[in-house]
Amino acid sequence: MFSGAQVSLYPMSGNFVGIILDAVKALDPYRDRLRIETDDISTLLVGPPDILFSALRDLFVAAAKTGEHCVLSAAVSRGCPGEPDDAICGVNSSSGQAKPLARRIDAALAAVEAAGETGQPTAAQFSLYVMGSGTHMDEIYGCIDFLKRSGTFDRSKNFCTRLSGDAGAIFATIREAFHRFGDPEGHVTLDITISANSPTKA
Repeated sequence: MFSGAQVSLYPMSGNFVGIILDAVKALDPYRDRLRIETDDISTLLVGPPDILFSALRDLFVAAAKTGEHCVLSAAVSRGCPGEPDDAICGVNSSSGQAKPLARRIDAALAAVEAAGETGQPTAAQFSLYVMGSGTHMDEIYGCIDFLKRSGTFDRSKNFCTRLSGDAGAIFATIREAFHRFGDPEGHVTLDITISANSPTKA
């Protein structure tokens, strides 16, 4: 199954070039486990969700640690019918989505609780889209239940959910939403915006 993200990083700084180029170095430890392609608009990361979201976390934290206002925007997808299977993804559907919903929620909560801290306060908003499933609303409501119990839930907003907390827990929460919910063989996408050091903190 194909699993990947198109990611753009936006440092609000006159030194945005240096911040981006230094932050991209945080992807180096993942280059043997992810397919990484960068152009002038975004960076494509292809690989299994656990590695994918660890790389996204490290990229973002590297930029945010500068103290400048930084935003990461990403479109994340698994199971897209328009993408060929890629062996590097290594997604085993039975490990995430095939269990009963209540067990998946418990597993997701445990994974967030076990997430390591980065020391970087972070806010995020994201939307989950479960495609092509007759039970898609059950999956979405199950994900909402998980989010409200995750410890990172801030509030519901129009068209999305807001999270806040340490970047480690935030990225773990989003990873679990992506990996645990939706048809095991279906198409699931996330629309994500993550921010740190904003001058207009809510």
